[in-house]
Amino acid sequence: MATFHFELVSPEKLLFSGEVDAVVAPGAEGVFTVLKDHAPVMTVLKPGVVEIDAAGNKEKLFVRGGFADVGLGGFTILAEYAIPVAELDAAKLDADIKNASEDVADAKGDEARRIAAEKLAQLQELKTALAL
Repeated sequence: MATFHFELVSPEKLLFSGEVDAVVAPGAEGVFTVLKDHAPVMTVLKPGVVEIDAAGNKEKLFVRGGFADVGLGGFTILAEYAIPVAELDAAKLDADIKNASEDVADAKGDEARRIAAEKLAQLQELKTALAL
């Protein structure tokens, strides 16, 4: 299979950089797959799992939003937050859900409440999707 360059960057660090066969990403309008010579596109990411296929080795990373840019030089994801799925654990996720629930209850104003509720829903979706 033909390869292309892929990078996944979060504010904390570069999580992946290398040649890949395919990448599946959670776009705002649905999950999409990028292969070599994909048409240029830029889109917003929704929270979800990015699946990387590099020479038969599969890697999964959870991203909490960001941007995806497919261009002539390859594919780049700039994630708001990213972590390898293997590093997620149920206890930490439960604590994050509890904190997000408190943020919803403590929110002052409609916009703050909407943002907090959206984060809570994303965390609950993640827990369900990963069966943690």
